[in-house]
Amino acid sequence: MSGAAGVSTSELEAVSEELRTRDRFLLTTHEGPDGDALGSLLGMQLLLTGLGKDSVMFLAAKEFPLPVEYRFLALEGVFHEPPADMADRTVIFLDCGNIDRMPVEALTSGGNRVLNIDHHHDNTRFGDINLVDVSASSTAEIIFEVASLLEAEMTKEIASALYVGLVTDTGKFMYKNTDARTHLVAAALIEAGVDVDDLYRRLYESVPIEKVRLVAAALSKIDRYCDDTLIVTEITPADYETSGASEAMTEGVIDHLRSVEGGLIAAVIRDQGCRGQKARKVSLRATTGSIDVSAIARAHGGGGHVRAAGFSTDLSYDEIVKLLCTHLGEQTPG
Repeated sequence: MSGAAGVSTSELEAVSEELRTRDRFLLTTHEGPDGDALGSLLGMQLLLTGLGKDSVMFLAAKEFPLPVEYRFLALEGVFHEPPADMADRTVIFLDCGNIDRMPVEALTSGGNRVLNIDHHHDNTRFGDINLVDVSASSTAEIIFEVASLLEAEMTKEIASALYVGLVTDTGKFMYKNTDARTHLVAAALIEAGVDVDDLYRRLYESVPIEKVRLVAAALSKIDRYCDDTLIVTEITPADYETSGASEAMTEGVIDHLRSVEGGLIAAVIRDQGCRGQKARKVSLRATTGSIDVSAIARAHGGGGHVRAAGFSTDLSYDEIVKLLCTHLGEQTPG
C-alpha cells in the first residue's frame, strides 16, 4: 500500500525525502496526548531509529503521568526539556492540528525546519512541509504510508505502536472515520506482528479499580439539557479523592455518555483544581456527523476533530452548559 487517498504523492514524497536526507530530528505531539498522538510519536521514533537517524521524543513534564491505558508504551526515553542541540534538529509535529497545541516556544523559536504530519480537518498548515490527510482515520495511518514509501522495515514494535493509534482514533474501528483503507492498514500491521488480543487487553481490559470507581461517580451525575440532546457529567476534586483515582484515569469516561439515547453532544467537565491552569477542561463528543464539536472547541481556544474535541475554560459548570446549548442550537436550527 502506498499513496494516501487524501494527499498528493508530492506531499508524501516531500516528507519522505526530508526523512531520508536529514539526520537529526525532534518529535512531538499535542498537549494532553491521546492514543493516536502517543502511538504516532513512538511509531515515528522507532521508524527513524530503524533508518539510522538521531531522533528524540519530546513531551512536557506536565503530561505525565500518562493516562493508564497508554503507560505500557515504551516512552521512558521522552525528553521533558528541549535537548542542548535543539538548533540542529528538524522538528516533526505529529497529530497536532495547531502549533499552539504544543505551547513550548523553544521548539519553534530557533528557526528549526518543521514537518507537520496530521489528519485533523482544521489543521492550520503551520509547517515548512505539511502532510495533512483529512481522509485518514488517524495520524498513525499516515505514518504507515510514509514508512511504505520509504520501504522501511515494519517491525512488530513499529506496527504495534501504529496499531494503538489506529484502534483508539477509530473507536475500535466503529467511528465514521473507519473505511476500507483503515482495515487494509490494520491488516498490514497485524501481518507485521501485532498481537491484537494483547494490545486490546492492555488498552481496554487492564483497568485499575480506582478508575472504575471514578467512572461510577461520573455516571451517577449524568444530566441532560437542551431537550435531552446534550448529555453532561462533571468530575470534581472530591470524585478523585473518594475514588482514589487520578486525573490520568478520566480517559474513556465520555464514551459512556455518547451512547445515551437521543444525545447529539456528550460533554465531560473536569475540574482541574489548583494546577496553574484554567479551572475546567471540557471534553466533547458528537454522536452524529451533523454536529461539529471542533467548531465549538475552537471558539473557546481548543480544537480537535469534527466528532471529538475539547477546550479549557474558567467558566462555571452552569455557564459551560449554557454556551454548549447555544452552540448546539446554532448547529441544529429549527
